[in-house]
Amino acid sequence: MDRDVREVATMPKEALLIVDVQNDFCPGGALPVPEGDKVVPVLNQYIEKFKRLGLPVLASRDWHPPVTRHFKEYGGLWPPHCVQGTKGAEFHPDLKLPPDTVIITKGDDPNQDAYSAFQGRAPDGHDLATELKKMGVERLYIGGLATDYCVRASTLDALKNGFKVTLLLDAVRGVDVNPGDSERAIEEMKKAGAETATLNEVMPAAAGA
Repeated sequence: MDRDVREVATMPKEALLIVDVQNDFCPGGALPVPEGDKVVPVLNQYIEKFKRLGLPVLASRDWHPPVTRHFKEYGGLWPPHCVQGTKGAEFHPDLKLPPDTVIITKGDDPNQDAYSAFQGRAPDGHDLATELKKMGVERLYIGGLATDYCVRASTLDALKNGFKVTLLLDAVRGVDVNPGDSERAIEEMKKAGAETATLNEVMPAAAGA
């Protein structure tokens, strides 16, 4: 990263956004991302460090109704997944979300695909952009699933809404419906203004090292 270590350590204006690390997107789920579960232990390390600094953690989730245009049966692209109230819609059991994690629910409108976390809402009803501004957040560190869909859409929307973004390269995995989709998505996010980093680069800074 090209940011001053002390700047990261002293700024309270940063947050971690975990995108859609749910059972259905992990091996054994209804719409598994290859090696999707591999992001979990890495994200847990990010969570630990962010919470140690008192920085907010947010987690988005798909929360689809049984009938939605998002699903193939009703004109969409995908098989049913992350249906409200099902095991598949739960966060991965090994993901150590803190009790005060702000859950952002998206995809509950049957007329929206809602790839982006910025189409979701917090428990208080605010959309994600409003929630972040209310917290005073200026930079998001984003990881989760999948690189070429919801992570991409969330990152691009974060930038459009005026937030700085650091994409956590070691905490994302892609679907790659077409070979190379994930790499192309990463390049698109970078061209739009996202920085990239991995645990070794971010965490010493966030820990005040």
